Formats: sequence, C-alpha cells, structure tokens
Amino acid sequence: METTMFKGSITALITPMNEDGSLDLPAFGRFVDWQVKEGSSGVVPVGTTGESPTLTHDEHARVVEYTVETVAGRVPVIAGAGSNSTAEAVGMARHAKRVGADAVLVVTPYYNKPTQEGLYRHFMAVADATDLPLILYNIPGRSVVEIAVDTIARLARHANVVGVKDATANLLRPLQVRQAIGHKPFNQLSGEDGTAVSFLAAGGDGCISVTSNVAPRLCAEMQRAWQDGRVADAMAIQDRLLPLHDALFCESSPVPVKYAASLLGLANEACRLPLAPLAEASRARVRDALRLVGLLD
Repeated sequence: METTMFKGSITALITPMNEDGSLDLPAFGRFVDWQVKEGSSGVVPVGTTGESPTLTHDEHARVVEYTVETVAGRVPVIAGAGSNSTAEAVGMARHAKRVGADAVLVVTPYYNKPTQEGLYRHFMAVADATDLPLILYNIPGRSVVEIAVDTIARLARHANVVGVKDATANLLRPLQVRQAIGHKPFNQLSGEDGTAVSFLAAGGDGCISVTSNVAPRLCAEMQRAWQDGRVADAMAIQDRLLPLHDALFCESSPVPVKYAASLLGLANEACRLPLAPLAEASRARVRDALRLVGLLD
C-alpha cells in the first residue's frame, strides 16, 4: 500500500454539546463545514479533543458518520479510533472504514500502562483490522505511556501504519523517528500547537491542532507559508498565535477551546463531566488571547 501523507493544518475537532450534555449535531455540521471553508487540510472527529472517552459507542459512531457526510470528500477525515481496550479500538477502526473515513488516529491506551510489547500488539491489532492508514498518537502527558522510537520503527514495518501524531513536545523525536525508520515515507504530525513550526523545521509534515478549532485560517496559512518556503511568514503567524496556544491549555483541554468557540459563536461551551466549566480567571485569559490575536472584538 502506498503511504498516505497528511499535511498542513488538521483540526482535532471539538464535539459541540447542548447544555444537558447531549450532542449538538446541527452545530457540529456547521462547524465542520466552516473548518473546511477556512482552509483546514483535514479534520479529526472524536479524537480526545472531541471528548471521545465520555461519548457512548453510538455517539462516537454517529459523530464519525456525520463528519464524513458533511465533509463530502473535500478534505481527509482521520477518525479517532482510540481506546484503552484493544477490542474497542478495533471496532472503532472497522466502523470508520465502513462509513468512509480516510484514516484512523489511535491514541496510546490510557490507565492500563502497557509495556512497549503491549503497545506494539495493541497497535498491530488495530492495523490488522482494516486497510485504513493508521496514525499512532503518542501523548504521554495524558496517557502516561510513551511509544518508544524503536517501537514506532517496529510498527512502521506494517503497511497500514503510516505516521505518528507526536504530542511529546520533544523536538528530537521527529529526527530520531525518521532516522530509525529509514527510507519508508512516514507521516509525522505535531500534536503540540506551540511547537508546530519547530516541528516542521525538524522534518514534520503538519499539525493536528487544537488551536485551529477557533483559528483555522491562521493555522492553515502558517502551514502553507512553511510549505511555500516563506519561513519568516510562518514564524510571524506562530508568534501571533502563541498567546492563544498558551491560553487554550490553561486548564484541561478541550474546556478552554470550547469556551473560546462559544465566544466566537461557533458552539456551546458545554463539556461532559469530569471536565468542569472553565474558572473565571481562565475565562478572562482566553478572552484576552482571542482579542490579542485579533479574533474577538
């Protein structure tokens, strides 16, 4: 299978909800359509930014289906298919294939704390389940475990394992991964908005972004500037966005970004427990950052 390369600004979509915690699919549809029109080069429904751990299986499936229907082939849909249960992750991947997603993003299992061998077997089971391209999601800050470089290289031998979303903020990682894998093209995407340009400089291909939920055009322009060789322009946009990157992680994501989206009239700020509403000081910080970037009057 030829390796699929995903590039640019790919949005890790929030999942809009009503005040009672139910899914707001009409708002979600408008939001996804806006993301595509603003220039995002791909979308990720029901990743962890989409509160996948607190969605039911039926809700998870519906959000993926709705995203595929709304996008209608305009950009790739990389469906979240992560779980700390391998059997659940396999089921999610198979569903994503059935409804027409272009790839799956599979996060490291949280809480179980598997060994490297356990991680290898987990991802291999999901990769064997369908022929969809699979992107590993390495985020030790949220899941405790980290996929070692040699484990990534071992997994990359599987034809369906095409890349990694790296949220380690370790800028040696893309260099080490590229060297460990060798000649096979391997898609490396940043999972840390604050290091998105630095990650590109280290050989990355793009960013699966939280910030692009509320600043999709700026995030897309930053990635395009880099791809076009306009390094100074990319760095200028990164500098402009930095206060927003910081503010959107002042409390557990996606609480701040959902609040930011509510200020821009994109969606309700509601999150499901155990995520609590944003504290007043954090609300002020998010509002100030949106104003500083020029997204809010």
